[in-house]
Amino acid sequence: MSWFRFFKRKHSDDELQQEMASFLNEEMADNVARGMSQEEARRQAYVKLGSREKVRESLWEQNSFQPLTSLARDVKFASRTLRRTPGFSFLAVLVVALCIGAATSLFTIARSVLLRPLPFHDPDKLVMLYEARTKNGVPPAKPTYNPVSPADFYDWRSKTHGFEDMAVTRGAGYNLTGEHGELPESVVAAAGSWNLMRLLGVEPAVGRWFTEAEDQPGSTVVMLTWSVYQRRFGGDASIVGRQIHLDDKPYTVVGVLPSWFRYPDAGIVLWVPYQGDMGETLLHHDYHQSQVIARMKDGVSLASAVAQVQAVQMQLHLAYPEQPVHDLVEMRPMHEDVTGDVKQPLQLMLAAVACMLLIGCLNVSNLMVARGAARQREVAIRSALGAQRGALIREQMTESVLICVAGGAFGVALSVLATQTLAHAWKDLPSVQSIHLDGAVIAFACVLVCVAALVAGLLPALSSTDKTMLSAMQSSARTGASSLGRTALRKWMLTAEIAITVVLLVAAGLLGKSFLKLRTTDVGCVTKNVLTLRYSLPAKEYDTPEKINAFHESLLERVRALPGVKAVALGNTVPAAGYWGDFVFTVKEHPPLQAGAPIQVGLERWADPGYFKGLGIPLVRGRYFTIQDQLDRADKVIISKQLADRYFPGEDAISRHLHVAAHALKGKPDAVDYEIVGVVDDVIYQVGKEARPMMYFPLLDGTMSGATLAVRTQYDPLQFALPVQKQIASLDPGLPVADVLTMDQVVGESLGNQSLSAGLVLAFAVLSLLLASVGLYGVLSYLAVQRTQELGIRMALGAQREQLLQQMLVDGMKPALFGLGLGMLASFAVTRVLQSMLFGTKPLDPTVLFGVVGTLLVVAMCACLVPAWRASRIEPMRALRME
Repeated sequence: MSWFRFFKRKHSDDELQQEMASFLNEEMADNVARGMSQEEARRQAYVKLGSREKVRESLWEQNSFQPLTSLARDVKFASRTLRRTPGFSFLAVLVVALCIGAATSLFTIARSVLLRPLPFHDPDKLVMLYEARTKNGVPPAKPTYNPVSPADFYDWRSKTHGFEDMAVTRGAGYNLTGEHGELPESVVAAAGSWNLMRLLGVEPAVGRWFTEAEDQPGSTVVMLTWSVYQRRFGGDASIVGRQIHLDDKPYTVVGVLPSWFRYPDAGIVLWVPYQGDMGETLLHHDYHQSQVIARMKDGVSLASAVAQVQAVQMQLHLAYPEQPVHDLVEMRPMHEDVTGDVKQPLQLMLAAVACMLLIGCLNVSNLMVARGAARQREVAIRSALGAQRGALIREQMTESVLICVAGGAFGVALSVLATQTLAHAWKDLPSVQSIHLDGAVIAFACVLVCVAALVAGLLPALSSTDKTMLSAMQSSARTGASSLGRTALRKWMLTAEIAITVVLLVAAGLLGKSFLKLRTTDVGCVTKNVLTLRYSLPAKEYDTPEKINAFHESLLERVRALPGVKAVALGNTVPAAGYWGDFVFTVKEHPPLQAGAPIQVGLERWADPGYFKGLGIPLVRGRYFTIQDQLDRADKVIISKQLADRYFPGEDAISRHLHVAAHALKGKPDAVDYEIVGVVDDVIYQVGKEARPMMYFPLLDGTMSGATLAVRTQYDPLQFALPVQKQIASLDPGLPVADVLTMDQVVGESLGNQSLSAGLVLAFAVLSLLLASVGLYGVLSYLAVQRTQELGIRMALGAQREQLLQQMLVDGMKPALFGLGLGMLASFAVTRVLQSMLFGTKPLDPTVLFGVVGTLLVVAMCACLVPAWRASRIEPMRALRME
């Protein structure tokens, strides 16, 4: 059969009818000529021609493509069948749409973040190099990936030849203004070595990258990212070659990066040369704040190249035993480095949505089994009349395919909105600009539709077309083997649904409790009604310690005078706001550290005299800073209780002296011995991290131009944001303010994406629980209908309604209890995977486990109660009359 004849079937049929009509007319004319009457002539002509419909059907079949014809017939039959049950069809399509939509949305994000290669030249050859420290010569069990010091990087690059090249980056920040008095803006920037873009294989969209001669201390060139180029400069290419002001210092714009370049994150708006404002820091091996990128060389193994760097680092460690120079080099691929923080949460959510998709398919399958029970007589009659089992299975599978196709189309539409919402809600999500619907995502959705159709439709189709269906022709079909088999199948599917739901509920419960532990962590200071904001004084205008202190003191005085302000604190940062650097120190009164002994280190913090009272950090002993502890007299230090307990065991730390190297202290020409005047309680530097020893230095020493202002208020702190900023503007109209946040928001920022992960897994678990409860309700309702006559007979023989209610509840709760047991066993294995994501929560937390058991039992009982109650209310005579 040719395709030409297939598409001309209608035309051929019309021609055939014309030929048959012509034959009949001629034959009738001949018969009349022979002397027959008109009626007899017509009858004889039709007898001679035979069945016209059979002839037409024969020609139609000859010109048809049988598989396509059968498919069209099945689709038409399935569509008509689904239209007869709109409630079932809508519910099934909705379940599939929600499941496929969630799975497609997460796959879209996972593909862009985890599967898509980085948009650089030969990204598989790019690796990140970090420093690490061994303990007694033994590498840590889990890599630590510490930043690299500038001096270490330059030694690595100059003394090794295993990599094709190395480049380095670090974070930065500036106050941005233009040539013509544009509004000031505090921006996040990055600094990169002159060979960075060449190493990555990135070409600027406009202009050029830095040259080697420009990557020097004091350099004043800058490169814009596409976002600030469009937002602030209107995409005007003439900005290249012009000047902008960073911290009131003129910088010449040399180029603009392409729109897709978002490395290392999308928040960066400017790039400056790596050495530009580093000064003497370049010479030291203990200023760890840089990330090193290396490109593998052809013909050199990665292990060999890393070993060369390791050898250089060990030499540096031995050469500087009293400084925090690490003795180990860690490596990981650049793609893993970029996706490291989101990989595990994303994989967890993918697993959760896969479980929900399976539950949804089983639920639809359960609905189709119940629907097949209502059609068992129809199927049995068609089978008895000669319908092949394959044709019956194909028809029911077509219904499953139509449900899943409709649900998949609706789900993909939902996933577009869900994907964009999730991508924007997920903080610091890499490659966010490449997250979009494309052909690969559509193909994935099509595969999901096919799998869902197979899972949802195959078992019901097989169970409803087996040989026992012929027993449905008998009057006792409801109690036949087919009904019992179908009921058992539904119960087993329901057991699987509940087991998977239990696993999801346990995972969601553990993550939720972990998040609550994080959210309620005591950071060690007051967090209610506290407003924080940051500012940085430009060095050109505030070029002396006296000017810096005058601004700080004037601002503190003005803000304290605002109505409703209870206290004001000024420091370089606030608790829970992050790492912010550390200092190595020695104790003047202690003997020198022995060779190979661990270095003594504490996180650096800078505080004004009102910092501790303003934030409610308790004083353990000693005193706070006073207004006299400033400028030349700022040689005092306050330490945390943890630092005192660790480095001053069994002695009073007050009046002891911490010796800090000069290069660690900005603006200090010589090393300083700081006298310990106080010990304060410990605070958390980041939620979810263990507390670390801290040292607080006087902020009024005149060197800290960048500061964080914390304002404790009597009511909503956000109402003070504008008044406080007006006070800053009254002192310096050109000074921008950044990070205006409450302390609760600071703590929330510290939590990262834990709340999002816990919330999504909980949402998937709740949806799965809802689907399982609906399935349980459906199974028991189906069972009640199947046993209507039996229940009527038992009641007629004297059975009590309470006994029937109890028996129906037991029948309904059995699959729930079996599923609960299987789910708990599976959870014991699955929760071990979550252990690294938990905070203050054990993988087998009894509260969570008992909560899941209780929740599931209550939901299962409620789902079973309604159909069980309805079955126990059956009137015996009415039940006995039912056919």
